[in-house]
Amino acid sequence: MDKAKMDENEWGYHGEGNKSLVVAHAQRCVVLRFLKFPPSRKKTSEEIFQHLQNIVDFGKNVMKEFLGENYVHCGEVVQLPLDFVKQLCVKIQSERPESRCDKDLDTLSGYALCLPNLARLQTYHFAEHRPILCVEIKPKCGFIPFSSDVTHELKHKVCRYCMHQHLKVATGKWKQISRYCPLDLYSGNKQRMYFALKSLLQEAQNNLKIFKNGELIYGCKDARSPATDWSELAHHLKPFFFPSNGLASGPHCTRAVIRELVRVLTRVLLSGSDKGRAGALKLGPGAQGPCVCEASAFSRSLHRQGSSSLERSGLPKGCLLYRALQVQMLDLLDIEGLYPLYRRVEQYLEQFPEQRKTLQVDGPYDEAFYQKLLDLSTEDDGTVAFALRKVQQYRVAMTAKDCSIMIALSPCLQDASSDQRPVVLSSRSRFAFSVSVLDLDLKPYESIPHQYKLDGKIVNYYSRAVHAKDADMVSTRLKESKDCTLVLHKV
Repeated sequence: MDKAKMDENEWGYHGEGNKSLVVAHAQRCVVLRFLKFPPSRKKTSEEIFQHLQNIVDFGKNVMKEFLGENYVHCGEVVQLPLDFVKQLCVKIQSERPESRCDKDLDTLSGYALCLPNLARLQTYHFAEHRPILCVEIKPKCGFIPFSSDVTHELKHKVCRYCMHQHLKVATGKWKQISRYCPLDLYSGNKQRMYFALKSLLQEAQNNLKIFKNGELIYGCKDARSPATDWSELAHHLKPFFFPSNGLASGPHCTRAVIRELVRVLTRVLLSGSDKGRAGALKLGPGAQGPCVCEASAFSRSLHRQGSSSLERSGLPKGCLLYRALQVQMLDLLDIEGLYPLYRRVEQYLEQFPEQRKTLQVDGPYDEAFYQKLLDLSTEDDGTVAFALRKVQQYRVAMTAKDCSIMIALSPCLQDASSDQRPVVLSSRSRFAFSVSVLDLDLKPYESIPHQYKLDGKIVNYYSRAVHAKDADMVSTRLKESKDCTLVLHKV
């Protein structure tokens, strides 16, 4: 990248989250990621550089070790001309969702992360001329807490995602509850995985996006986006899955195209042999929890049909979902068991603030940091070292629970034997594909009190909502029984 010839017109708005904004180059297969801050909060250039370098180091020394180097792309910190950054900021402002404009792009330091564009096939430096389809999935937490520290019995039966849906709808974050349950996707059972992916397509929220040649064609840009349209999506996807135009338009065509997409995504998610060290996490058979969430729409429909068996086929150990789940399970104590340990660390740091750096609370994220994560003992010896180890494991687990999986697909010719990338088949097509992970910033140490409060809020709201629903059902039955009066006539 020639920093002396940076032209803002060669870059376009790609997307943003709560803490960063991404722009993509029109020709080269790269993106720039800038940090965002509230207008009132200013950071020095040195602080911003260190923040970005910590992101790179954590990805390289921790997440790449756990998930495998083919899946994790760490990028590098670059310093850009300030004029370029300011002009770029002006250029993209009109494309930003209104709900994200409460924070400003960092235009003062000039630092950004330069990364490969994961919406395109990896291994190519320049954008390819072949059409590229990319599906971004944020699968969320794939297990139910198994810790004995959990005090709410509901948490042993219903997953966090399904409970949180009720609170999000009640507060206006989303219009309706999604039928997606992460445990279905992580089950390894193809039937459950199909159901989970179709549910994501029906109610994408911010858990699924689809890009065509780098442009968003499906998924919510923000909470106020209109409902997505399957027929419009099928129109975009039909050339990929039915290139010879074997289908007409209409509902049948839409269902067939969506079905092909779901099958291909399932096959890709179950594939993989990249060597990672997630196997180093000896979590044992007890660290599983139930394989079914009681709130899952799939398990409820089976129950209504009179079927009680819901098997966990199990994920292949080489696939990315399996590795991500192993890292998520570093949350050995749940936030309820973790919070008192966080308080122990906090009290120690209040007494000895100079120890914060020695204890590696905020990095560096090096091999020594990684090695400490592998100690999965849960027997509390009362030390600060034990408490901090559990806190750091929790932060890494939370990172894995919030990561996104990018699946890039590109049609390939039947005789493309020179293509070294893996290939997945659909009924009428074959695709070269690549799988990558993004959103791998380590969750902040300071966010733990917020997570503790949010956990209680989610469980309490869901508990009240379930009890209210049960009370309504009982009330309806009583009313029905009162309305049914037996009248005896004299014969």
